[in-house]
Amino acid sequence: MSRRFKRSVSGLVSAVVLTAVAACGGGSTSGGGDPVPSSDQSAAFPVTVDTMFGRVTVEKAPTRVVALGWSDAETALALGVQPVGASDWLAFGGEGVGPWAQGLYTTPPTILGTMEISYEAVAALQPDLILNTRSDNDRTKYETLSKIAPTISAPEGVIQYGTTWRQQMELVSTALGRAAEGEKLISEVEGRFTAAKQANPAFAGKQVVVGAYYGGKYGAYVAGDARVDFMTELGFTNKKEIQEIDSKGTFYVDISSEQLAMYDSDLTVMFPIGADAQVLRDDTVLNSQQVAKDGHLLILDDAELVSAFSSGSTLGTSYAVEKAVPLFAETAAK
Repeated sequence: MSRRFKRSVSGLVSAVVLTAVAACGGGSTSGGGDPVPSSDQSAAFPVTVDTMFGRVTVEKAPTRVVALGWSDAETALALGVQPVGASDWLAFGGEGVGPWAQGLYTTPPTILGTMEISYEAVAALQPDLILNTRSDNDRTKYETLSKIAPTISAPEGVIQYGTTWRQQMELVSTALGRAAEGEKLISEVEGRFTAAKQANPAFAGKQVVVGAYYGGKYGAYVAGDARVDFMTELGFTNKKEIQEIDSKGTFYVDISSEQLAMYDSDLTVMFPIGADAQVLRDDTVLNSQQVAKDGHLLILDDAELVSAFSSGSTLGTSYAVEKAVPLFAETAAK
């Protein structure tokens, strides 16, 4: 599950970056005019955002935002800001966002890369703010993007892709001059989690494993991942034996076929990545584990729900609380 980004910039890219930074106006690839910030939004600036690479100042209300990090686009949309360019991390296609964010664009964004970013494509959009709050935390990438526009990276101290939905909303809403709106959205999601916990007191202290099947191999998520954070918000505890595997600072650990007993738990949530869920149902080794015999193995086969559970955005998380929690409750109660 390692992710590698390009770590060098060609002379052509550097030339494009300098051209974009120097450009005033010019043609837009977003298919429409740039939005005009309201007087209230403009009054919020300049704003300063604390990130793992230092403090970033946004001098005036952004009108051309590029959202590169995992769920950065959905976070901006939740705040009423439409990115002109965005990365489609969960391969939704179209506008690059889940159905919970459908209709929030009036002009579709230019879809950019995820693990492989074209700096010239980013620069060509002439952004005045780049969001990259949930990423691999690569300093070279950050420094290159910062030559194009002020770039908001992850907060200090998080693992790769470990920015929580709260932190992401705080970072993005501050950078967009909409901190009050961000606080409101955070409060709304927290309220949904609180209601779900109160409705399911049996979740408290129960052991959970969140696993995946990717590229013919099994694995599990550890603390710092959005899916594990989701379960702990509900009162579950990530299984100690999984948590103690050396993740080398990442959000995911491999589980060999000889180690599948590590999936035994009060609740184990599994889903495939890039494959049909039937491969999990047909795996005799997986289904011979005690967790499966006890009926505590939940295989998610709804790709939409898996994406919401994995999104880490306020919009996707709210959708997952509504749709996934009843499944968790039913499986854990068996």
